[in-house]
Amino acid sequence: MESLRKNRCLFVDKEAISSLALVKEGLLYPVTSLMSKQEAEDVDNTGVYRGKTFPFSFLLAPKGKRNEAILKSAKKDEVLDLICENRKYGHIVVDEVFEIDPIERVEKIFSTSDISHPGVKDTLNRLGKLSICGEYELNFDEIKESKAKIKDAIEATEAKNITAMMVAAKPFHRAHERVIRLAMDRADLVVMFLLKPYKEDILSYSLRLKTLEFFVDNFLPRSKVVIVPLETTYIFAGNNEVILDSIVASNFGCNRIIIGQNHAGLGVYYDKHALKSVFDTLEGVDIDIDINNEFVYCNLCRTIVSTATCPHGQHHHIHYHSESILELLRQGILPPAVLMRREISSMILSEIFPNRFKNLEKLYYDIMPFNGILESHSEKDFYIELMNLYQTSSLT
Repeated sequence: MESLRKNRCLFVDKEAISSLALVKEGLLYPVTSLMSKQEAEDVDNTGVYRGKTFPFSFLLAPKGKRNEAILKSAKKDEVLDLICENRKYGHIVVDEVFEIDPIERVEKIFSTSDISHPGVKDTLNRLGKLSICGEYELNFDEIKESKAKIKDAIEATEAKNITAMMVAAKPFHRAHERVIRLAMDRADLVVMFLLKPYKEDILSYSLRLKTLEFFVDNFLPRSKVVIVPLETTYIFAGNNEVILDSIVASNFGCNRIIIGQNHAGLGVYYDKHALKSVFDTLEGVDIDIDINNEFVYCNLCRTIVSTATCPHGQHHHIHYHSESILELLRQGILPPAVLMRREISSMILSEIFPNRFKNLEKLYYDIMPFNGILESHSEKDFYIELMNLYQTSSLT
């Protein structure tokens, strides 16, 4: 007769569940399980696991007094349920419990233990001193759905050259468009991984997805692009982020990944007139890596150009710095069309500033040309027409 006794529980967050799911679905291969104490020490010392690059040990060390008490008393082969937000996501069979140093752990992940670093602070708040390893089962369908979506797209297009791009789209701007089009020139299929953090900010994941889908649906051959979410857990951080991005893309079935030269974790430098980066240390990761030069708008070339091909100085360049463009949007300012498509700007502003205007219809008809037929208009329509006025040039 099956016992009616409930299993004891470990309480974990969504980041932990997502990281465990990535491994369970084979997307962090060669890592296929939580690491034992000896495996963890070896990986942290060498940066290699089973002959392939992996930047740090893969551990589960949930913080909290209840978790610490459970882990201290856990017996080998005991089954512990994994609980997140009052829901059971799976279970783990205890093999080994061992102590870790949280400070050393964050140092390995972020290359710093300075608590003024937001990633370090957040990770220390969720990282305990005891780690557990053992076989586990998990119910987390989001990653399964992404795998199936990419597999279906590959089969439908019979794609052989599959390029991955990690896109935050915070916000989605003109330089993103240029990189995507360049990627499509060399690929049968472009997989855009839209980064999905667990802490939402002014641009929600759903809003960023909407802007990206608008561009793909209206300005690209839809069959050659697939958009999937990628949960960016705490392990995707620091100089290790681009390495893990490459590992994940490869395990999703991509054979090329595009990384921007100004990516914070790339560590680009020149050695004997050759471009070097963290990728020069990769072992056993089967994916080609393209490092793109920065794209800018040159006011003399009068178009978007690569900094490697433009002959004019930086003082002629408009840079596509996402934070600066986002600051305009935060302040409710419509970014110039040279930075972002007006339709995308209007989507964002109308969502983050709903019902902004007291009498939208009067304002619309007072300053906008129209065909003489009175129609209702949304704030999104207003922003689009306002951008048209900004681009009217006969009086400027």
